[in-house]
Amino acid sequence: MTTPASAVIAARRVFLDGAFRPATVTVADGRISGIGDFDPDAERVLPEDLVLLPGLVDSHVHLNDPGRASWEGFDTGTAAAAAGGVTTVLDMPLNSIPVTTSPDALAAKRAAASGRLAVDVGYWGGAVPENIGHLRELAEAGVVGFKCFLSPSGIDEFGHLGAEQLDEVLTELAAFDGLLIVHAEHPAHLHADGALGVHYADFLASRPPASERAAIQLVIETARRTGARVHIVHVSDGTALDDVRAAKAEGVRITIETCPHYLTLDAAAVPDGAASFKCCPPIRDLANQDLLWQGVLDGTIDAIVSDHSPATPELKGEPDFGLAWGGISGLQTGLSSVHTRARERGIPLEAFLPLMTTGPARIGGLGSRGTIAVGEPAHLTVFAPDETFTVDAAALEYRNPLSPWDGARLTGVVAETWLHGEPVYRRGEGLLARTGRELIAAIDEERQ
Repeated sequence: MTTPASAVIAARRVFLDGAFRPATVTVADGRISGIGDFDPDAERVLPEDLVLLPGLVDSHVHLNDPGRASWEGFDTGTAAAAAGGVTTVLDMPLNSIPVTTSPDALAAKRAAASGRLAVDVGYWGGAVPENIGHLRELAEAGVVGFKCFLSPSGIDEFGHLGAEQLDEVLTELAAFDGLLIVHAEHPAHLHADGALGVHYADFLASRPPASERAAIQLVIETARRTGARVHIVHVSDGTALDDVRAAKAEGVRITIETCPHYLTLDAAAVPDGAASFKCCPPIRDLANQDLLWQGVLDGTIDAIVSDHSPATPELKGEPDFGLAWGGISGLQTGLSSVHTRARERGIPLEAFLPLMTTGPARIGGLGSRGTIAVGEPAHLTVFAPDETFTVDAAALEYRNPLSPWDGARLTGVVAETWLHGEPVYRRGEGLLARTGRELIAAIDEERQ
């Protein structure tokens, strides 16, 4: 056995520079110190059925801590990340109490995280009507960017922005090159507020693609006018991708993400009253899913992230799709679920893996995280791409055992996860250590 400060791992398939090749990776003092040819006599040689991946990056995770840790929490949420091969997460500014819309609120969140992190964690701030004009203060406190809603968020303490407020926020952020990430549903196209019944089709009809597309068009127009950087979270509407393609082609500074549930689940297969499938925007049909996969393959979509947004069984157990709390728990199963559907479509692991590693890292301003490269933190995931398993929600690391993939047969198993050069999770043993660190951002004065 090596000491925790050093290790040598050889594998016949290591993900390097966008492709798999045989290699030996040397780790020292928590970082990758060397990458060489495959050495069959290395201290540790992975079996042929295992591949060595960079630790995944998930830039869209709701840990709900402090204040709503009964929904998730830094301890359980980061344990689930490690079990899913994710070594870096960026925590959303809601649904914690307080919401992360001021430096004091960020300080409260950081205090709640102390000593409880199984993976590295950074923080998004919130842009709400009450803190317009004060966003730089929050950026200087260390958030990586700012989250806003264009429709009601579901909690009173995190208000949404109208069109004029969106313009104000993007003008403010453009002055210091801050990033705004947007929940893009336009309230003019949302058709229901209240009970809808147990049929998923009624919920789906209440949040049509037109709402998403109109909101994305508004963001594009405002970003074009202000020159600010924008990112659209959890894109579910494949028809909106043409607008994004056109905006990118003309130089609008926009990126977008989608999620495992939109790439793998089918609206037609959602059972009556199954609120574990409810999220906003909603899971759509398979024809729409085809458009999203096209966006993954052609580069329109920049990241695949979980939007892990859990709640208690009481909130998710309501069978009425209008009254149940929205949010998918998918942090631990993201890689396996996407890999399963990709294989069914004949898409290799290397084709989408960058969208779960370097793509989210770039969105969050995390440099070259998500790569196996000399000098980078030794965040590694040992993955069995051909092994199958059945999801047992009760066995997941979440605070509350809820998953829309419960009972699904998936392909691809995380065997081990390394953080800063040490194993933190191993299949069959569970979480091994809590050595996660905070990632506190700094404003790049040179870009202003």
